[in-house]
Amino acid sequence: MQIFAEQVVNALQMGALLFLVASGLSLIFGLMHVVNLAHGVFYMVGGYLALTLAGRLGHFYWALLVVPVLTGALGVLVERTLLSRTYGRGMYPQVLLTLGLVFACDELVRIIWGPQIQTLAPPVELQGSIVVAGVAIPLYRLLVVAVGVVVVAALVTLFGRSKLGAMVRASVDDREMASALGIDVRLLFTGVFAAGSALAGLAGVLSLPLFNAFPGMGSEILISALVVVVVGGMGSLPGALIASLIIGGATVVGQVYAPAFSTGFIYLVLVLVLLVRPQGLMGIAR
Repeated sequence: MQIFAEQVVNALQMGALLFLVASGLSLIFGLMHVVNLAHGVFYMVGGYLALTLAGRLGHFYWALLVVPVLTGALGVLVERTLLSRTYGRGMYPQVLLTLGLVFACDELVRIIWGPQIQTLAPPVELQGSIVVAGVAIPLYRLLVVAVGVVVVAALVTLFGRSKLGAMVRASVDDREMASALGIDVRLLFTGVFAAGSALAGLAGVLSLPLFNAFPGMGSEILISALVVVVVGGMGSLPGALIASLIIGGATVVGQVYAPAFSTGFIYLVLVLVLLVRPQGLMGIAR
C-alpha cells in the first residue's frame, strides 16, 4: 500500500509539473499559433534563477514568488523583440529562431552558472512526510500538487469564465474583427505569452528540489510538454490537464517497471492517441 500510494503521489506531482509547462505551451501554440521551441528555456532559466535567489535571499519561498515574474518579463522581451518579427511569415522562421534561442541560452547558462549539476533542498518544514491512512506522503510533493491545483483553477477561471478569456478566444477566431471592436490583440497575445513563460518558470522553481538543474534541462521537459500538448489537443487547457496526468502516470510506471525504456511509455501513449483521435483528446478537428 505504501509503495502504491507513493507512486500515485509521484504521478500527480509529475503531472502537475508537466501541466505548468504544457499549459503555457498549449496556449501559445493553440491560441497564438506560434511555434515556440524555446519554451523549455523559461523552465531552465526559472530553475537557475531560483538557485541564485534562494542562495542570496536565504529562502525558497522568495524564489517561488519572484522567479515567475522574472520569467514572465523575459517572455515579454523575447516575444516583442524577436518572435513578433516572424508573425505572418509561416512556421519555419519561428522554428529556426526558437531553436537558435535554445542553443544560445544553454551556452549562456553554462557561462553564468557553470556546467556542473546543481540542486536545491526543499524548505526545512517541507522535508518530512505526513501520514494519511497509515501511508507516509512527502510534504514537498504535496506542495507541488497543491500548486498545480491552484494554477488549474486560476487558468480555468481566467480563460473560461472571464471577459479576458472571451477576448482572447475572439482574437484567435477573428483577429481583424476583434481589432475592429477595440481589442488590442497585440497586447493580448503578449500577455498570453508572458503568462505561459511565467508558468514555465514556476515549474522550474518547483522542480529543483525534485530533480537536478543542468544546462539543457529545458529541452528534456520540452519533449514531454510537446507530447502533452499533442495528446491533449492544441489550445485546450482541459486537454492539457488530462494529458499531463496521463503522461505523468506513464512516466512513473515506466520508471518503476522498465527504467531502461521509461521514455517509450510516453511515446506509446502518444501513438495510441494519434491513431484513435489525431486532433488530441480535447482538440477540435480542423
